Amino acid sequence: MFKKILIANRGEIALRVIRTCREMGIKTVAVYSTVDKESLHVKFADEAVCIGKAPSSESYLNIPNIVSAAEITNADAIHPGYGFVSENAEFSSVCEEYGIKFIGASADMINRMGDKASAKATMEKAGVPTIPGSKGLLKSLEEGKKIAKKIKYPVIIKATAGGGGRGMRIINKEEEFEKAWNDARTESKAAFGNDGMYLEKYIEEPRHIEIQIVGDSRGKACHLSERDCSIQRRHQKLVEETPSPIVNDKLREKMGKAAIAGAEAIGYEGAGTVEFLVDKHGDFYFMEMNTRIQVEHPITEEVTDYDLIKEQIKVAYGIPVTGINYYPNLFAMECRINAEDPANGFRPCPGKITNLHIPGGHGVRVDSHVYAGYTIPPNYDSMIAKLIVSAQTREEVIVRMKRALQEFVIEGIKTTIPFHIKLMEDEQFKSGKFTTAFLESFDFSKL
Repeated sequence: MFKKILIANRGEIALRVIRTCREMGIKTVAVYSTVDKESLHVKFADEAVCIGKAPSSESYLNIPNIVSAAEITNADAIHPGYGFVSENAEFSSVCEEYGIKFIGASADMINRMGDKASAKATMEKAGVPTIPGSKGLLKSLEEGKKIAKKIKYPVIIKATAGGGGRGMRIINKEEEFEKAWNDARTESKAAFGNDGMYLEKYIEEPRHIEIQIVGDSRGKACHLSERDCSIQRRHQKLVEETPSPIVNDKLREKMGKAAIAGAEAIGYEGAGTVEFLVDKHGDFYFMEMNTRIQVEHPITEEVTDYDLIKEQIKVAYGIPVTGINYYPNLFAMECRINAEDPANGFRPCPGKITNLHIPGGHGVRVDSHVYAGYTIPPNYDSMIAKLIVSAQTREEVIVRMKRALQEFVIEGIKTTIPFHIKLMEDEQFKSGKFTTAFLESFDFSKL
């Protein structure tokens, strides 16, 4: 097994990897920016190396500095977590060049799945259902209008290099097409340096359902069932749960097989997620594949008793997957606790945590790197904790989640805890009958 793993990340995911490595008898190296010197992942790792200043471009995205840290500490593998360099094909390639095992996808896999048009073509070839639309990138405005007329409105145009909702526009009729086309291309060019666009049929009343998969170096993959990620704001997930309230055994089997087919088609290695949109008729369509561990992976672990980080490490070392698919034997839900003010448009609220109480009790798990006295820097993502609960039924999960949220005390900053408490009281949410547009009509006035 690997003797030492460098974690090219920060915060709770770095701490999560360190804990699994310690249980496996593997030494760890934390890397950190100057502003993260007092973070728990730095304190808990066996070694720590400062790799640059606070801006991520000078630290957590600085490939030469990360590789240098691995070399001077004699790390034989790097775990990238999620975000930052986790889906960076160049970084994966550099690791291979320097003889350091990248615990993640190869550069080729990242490139094939990172470009949305390429990913869609790959999945279509593998027999995975895809959303009707353009065959690759649109060559012109006129071509876009022609395809939209053929597959019928509403349609959606998306940036091929997009993410987080940027470079994306919904178009309900032909008269709206030109303005949406121009706006989306301008936004995509500014955000990603690429204004390539493709077009799809807009799925009405969609649910965002993803399938967790794990593949090995021998081309074999298995799945660990689904997660429902439909509660999101501006395409950013806030709450995830498993199993999904709308997925029955038949649909779960079909989606699982499709996800495995897609993963095996590219010989995928490591933990990954195949994401689908499911419409009101129960039809599902491939959306994208994330070639990394997901923020919401803990809920899958809770309902399958399966350590996904450990499996990532084992697969990277060359140990094959069992080929057995895993199905939920409990219900679980995750609320992302962000340093944000939900009553003020989820405005980020970095600052010092003056008092902290972490909830506990049966079926409650908290993944976090913060503590009383810790100062949340303004330089990175605002998520500071993940509250995960599990129980025998969805109804019990919601009751337990509300109780745990009420116990969760974070003083000194604003957080999303009040929003989550109100969500657990919402009758539509409790019914399980909602779509990705749910929060567009949510009442934030009483937070």
